[in-house]
Amino acid sequence: MFEHGKTSAVDGARGRFPLRRFLLVLAILVAVAVGYGSCLTYIGPNEVGIKQVMIGFKRGIQREPYETGFRFVLPEPFEKMHKFPKSIQVLELSNNPITKSQFARHERAAYIQTSDGFFVEVDASVLYRIVDPYQVFVTLGPGRLFEDNGIVPRAEPILKQTLGQLTTEEFYNSPLRLQKVHEARDIMNEELRPKGIQVEHVLIRYFQYSEEIQKNIEEKKIKDQLVFKNQAEARAASEMAKLKKTVEEGRAAVAVKLQEGEAYVTRKKAEAELYSRKTKAEGDLLVKMAEAERTRLKNEALGGQGANLLVGLQMAEVYRGLQLIVLPSDGSSGLNPLDLKSTLRMLEIDAK
Repeated sequence: MFEHGKTSAVDGARGRFPLRRFLLVLAILVAVAVGYGSCLTYIGPNEVGIKQVMIGFKRGIQREPYETGFRFVLPEPFEKMHKFPKSIQVLELSNNPITKSQFARHERAAYIQTSDGFFVEVDASVLYRIVDPYQVFVTLGPGRLFEDNGIVPRAEPILKQTLGQLTTEEFYNSPLRLQKVHEARDIMNEELRPKGIQVEHVLIRYFQYSEEIQKNIEEKKIKDQLVFKNQAEARAASEMAKLKKTVEEGRAAVAVKLQEGEAYVTRKKAEAELYSRKTKAEGDLLVKMAEAERTRLKNEALGGQGANLLVGLQMAEVYRGLQLIVLPSDGSSGLNPLDLKSTLRMLEIDAK
C-alpha cells in the first residue's frame, strides 16, 4: 500500500510540471506581445509623424517623417511620436456662429482700418497645409502649436497690412480686393514657408461697415449709379441720334443711287432706241437707194439699144395669145398686122 501511494504522488508531480512550464511560457509570450503592442503607434491616412528620441541612440528630433501605418516607438520616457495633419487646414476669422465650421480653427473677425480712416469687419478663411513637419516641430512646436504660434498670430496683421491699403469704396471693387488678398497670401507664405507651412488660399467671405457708414456708402453708390445711368442714357441718346443720322444718310445715298441707276437705264434705253432708229433708217435708205438704183438700171436697160426689140418681142408674145382681133386696117390709125413696119412705127419702135 505504501509503495503504491508513493508512486502515485510522484506521477502527479511529474504531470503538474509540464503544465506549469506551459503556463509560464504562455505568460511570457503574452507579456511580450502586450509589451510590443504597447510600442506600436498607428499613423492615420491624413497624418505624418515625427519621432522624438529622449533616451537612447540618436537622441533628439528625427528629421525623417513617418507615413501612414504602424510604427515601432518605445514608450516614454524613451521615445515619442508627434503627429501632424497632412490635409488642408482652415483658419476662420468670423464673428458669425452660424457660418463657423466644426473642423476649423475659429478666431474673431479681422478689424481693418481703410486708408481713408474707416473700420471694416472682414470675415475671412485661410486655407493652408503642413509641407515640412520637421520644420513645424522645431520652429513652432508639437501638437497644434502650429496654429497658436504660426498661422493665427500672422493672419490678421497681414490682412490689415494689405487690405488696409484700400479705401472704403475700393473694398467694393472685386478685382482690386482680390489683388490685395493675393498679396496677403504671398506675404504669409514668405513668413510661414520657412517654418514648414504653406498657405494655399485666402478667401474673403463677407465684409461689413458700421450701419451709418454702410448707409452713407449705399446712398453714395446710388447717387453714383444714378449719375452713371444718366451719363449712359445721354450717350445712348447721342449714339441713337448718330445711328438715325447714319440711317437717313444711307437711305438718301440709296435713293440717289437708285435715281442715278434709273437715269442711267433711261439714258441707255434712249441711246438704244436712237441707235435702233438710226440703224433702221440707214437700212431703209439703203433699201430705197438699192430699189432706185434697180429702177434706174432697169430704165437704162430699157432705154438702151435692143429695148425696142424687147418691146417687139413682148408684143409678139401678146399677139401670140390672141386668136381673133378686129382692128381698122385703113386710114392713118389703121393697123395692118401684116404690115410690120407700119406697126412698129405706130408703136414708135425703131426698126433699125
